[in-house]
Amino acid sequence: MPDRATTGRPTAVVIGASATGLLTAAALTEFADVTVVERDVLPEGPSPRRGVPQARHAHLVWSGGARAFDELLPGLVGDIVASGGRRIHIMRDMVSRAPNEIWFRRFTATHHRNLVCSRDLLDHVLRDRVLADERITLSQDTAVLGLTGSAARVTGVRVRTGDTETTLSADLVVDASGRGSRTPHWLAGLGLPQVTERQVDSGLAYATRVFRAPGTTTGIGFPLVNVQANPAKAPGQGGIILPVEGDRWIVTLAGTRGGEPTHDPDAFLGFALGLGDPVIGELLKDAEPIGDVATTRSTANHRRYYEKMKRWPDGFTVLGDAVAAYNPVYGHGLSVAAQCALAVRDVLRTTLLTAPGTARRLQRAAVRPVAAAWDLAVGQDAFYPGAATTPPTATERLLARYVDHAVATGARNPRALGALLDVMSLEKPATRLFSPDMLIPMLFGPRKPHLQGPPLSEAERKTAIS
Repeated sequence: MPDRATTGRPTAVVIGASATGLLTAAALTEFADVTVVERDVLPEGPSPRRGVPQARHAHLVWSGGARAFDELLPGLVGDIVASGGRRIHIMRDMVSRAPNEIWFRRFTATHHRNLVCSRDLLDHVLRDRVLADERITLSQDTAVLGLTGSAARVTGVRVRTGDTETTLSADLVVDASGRGSRTPHWLAGLGLPQVTERQVDSGLAYATRVFRAPGTTTGIGFPLVNVQANPAKAPGQGGIILPVEGDRWIVTLAGTRGGEPTHDPDAFLGFALGLGDPVIGELLKDAEPIGDVATTRSTANHRRYYEKMKRWPDGFTVLGDAVAAYNPVYGHGLSVAAQCALAVRDVLRTTLLTAPGTARRLQRAAVRPVAAAWDLAVGQDAFYPGAATTPPTATERLLARYVDHAVATGARNPRALGALLDVMSLEKPATRLFSPDMLIPMLFGPRKPHLQGPPLSEAERKTAIS
């Protein structure tokens, strides 16, 4: 690892070569030499790795996250698209049923475009781009054992590579190690109090299988198909077809307590046909499966409120799933990672990395993207039975009814849809839902009636269903 005596620049250690870790490393290179410490041996190409078991399931990057990708690493989204990824226009390239069971019309007036591809491809392109920077050093197959320093300042990390233990000194340590973060334990070891935590667990289980795209669907740019679970009808069940590179569909099915999908491949199609609308199952009837069914139950919303701690050490920041992990059904994790990394860069452009209080400012700067995604996820999941220790408050119920009305309006009015997507895509704060674009059609009525079924075109149906 470069040191300040050699380069004259501050040094930073990022724990984890996750998407959060790599994006944060990219953000930090403007201000420091960075070492990324990763416990896995990273693959050479777009291949799965042990530390990202969720990679087999459907992923996407909302437009707010894609914008942050390119702001941090100009041209990154284009590199992913050139490697097989796809930009999809919301809602033109989507067939989507909302949690309140209303189908969205495929309006084309909005600017929002999501990035879709397999997680393996995204991680591969991101790794190659970030690790090519000479200001970044990768220390892989290396475990972080703990922090060094005191309750006032973290000065580095203790690591083990093979049988060798050593210390990496740093002016800033960033924990980007994901859901399994050891930060609460490490802070306790420094004499700091426990962080306040909250968990909202809908009990959602995932089952994912990859299929060869049927017929000639790839040639026409087949839409993403999404049937969202309804929290008002427990158990909630839903699914998504995500067309990705290599003429494949990643199909993820989901169900909450009492209605979970299983790893049984013979039950996969039946579960899809039994959703609130059978469109996903119907589209899979002629699709050839590739490989087995992958399952997970690691879907709880879990947040640690580090920004509220009365004492916080200089030289240490926590980002990504290590501070807030979301139900992946909402697809916000990667977007939040990019926006948090961007927030780090913006703070450091006005504040010295080594100055007292900088780490606390970094932690607080991440709150906006973290809270935006948290409120969207918890605003739905809190209504599932047993999701939280306390039921939703009267205010939360009132807001949920308002959001349902906003969704119903956006499904039928393009201006209202634009306001809704600004919030869903993490481009604008939730106050956008109270703008004239939303309020006027809510008060005076949407332009079009509700759709009675999925808005697939005849050509799309013919290419997928024989």
